[in-house]
Amino acid sequence: MIISVASGKGGTGKTTVATNLAYTLGTGVQVLDCDVEEPNAHLFLKPNIEQNESVYTIVPEIHKYRCSFCRKCAEICRFRAIAVMNEVILTFPELCHSCGGCFAVCPENAVAEKGRELGMIEKGRAGDLDFVHGRLRVGEAMSPPLIKRVRSYTREELITIIDAPPGTSCPVIAAMKGADYVLMVTEPTPFGLNDLKLAVEAVKLLNIPCGLVINRSDMGDRRVTDYAEQENIAVLMEIPFERRIAEAYSKGRLIVEVLPGWKEKFLELYRCIEKQINSGNLR
Repeated sequence: MIISVASGKGGTGKTTVATNLAYTLGTGVQVLDCDVEEPNAHLFLKPNIEQNESVYTIVPEIHKYRCSFCRKCAEICRFRAIAVMNEVILTFPELCHSCGGCFAVCPENAVAEKGRELGMIEKGRAGDLDFVHGRLRVGEAMSPPLIKRVRSYTREELITIIDAPPGTSCPVIAAMKGADYVLMVTEPTPFGLNDLKLAVEAVKLLNIPCGLVINRSDMGDRRVTDYAEQENIAVLMEIPFERRIAEAYSKGRLIVEVLPGWKEKFLELYRCIEKQINSGNLR
């Protein structure tokens, strides 16, 4: 089972929910932190990193002694990663999306493959949990290939908890696509509601079952709850704005460690997800 924990905006408590849920389930669970621009699940789970690898993407390198300056490579590139001016040809690796079009159309075989580092993957264990996260290289804008590499570590025999990036753009889709369930975390504020609506539309397009956790639920108003009822989205958990929870977060500690009574609440959250998946109820 793959559960992707997502949010329409940052700061809603997505990582808090993902890490506490994973820790509560314990043995037979893996955590994939796909928020590669700013991974922080490790701050709460404190894994022992056992191995790491650099991740590269393929970008073009032009052999000018072969190039006839026909411009076909530049014409096929929609992201303007190649420019040809008379007998000068320039490549812009940071703009390249590694589609391979330039390799395919070059009649002179003048386009060669060159690796560009995207970031790093670190893998280890946090107690009984398998743990994998990605770290995007500073200045790098192409996170989906790194997210896909993190997800390639998914083990079918384990329950997989994915900490997805915030928002609704391509990185989020890469983290949610193929999941069995999307658990959305929001807060009862106008910004939270606005971004939740965008996230729900993305989940609808992917046709994945989903449910909602409302963090800091005793603040704000009822508009998020009303929207969930309107869209027939189950509210599976509410986390109040409580000093002890905030203190635990600020110290990098899990709610279920500081307040053991919450362990049963996270177990019930998982039971609700499992029931929703088994019932085939998409919303």
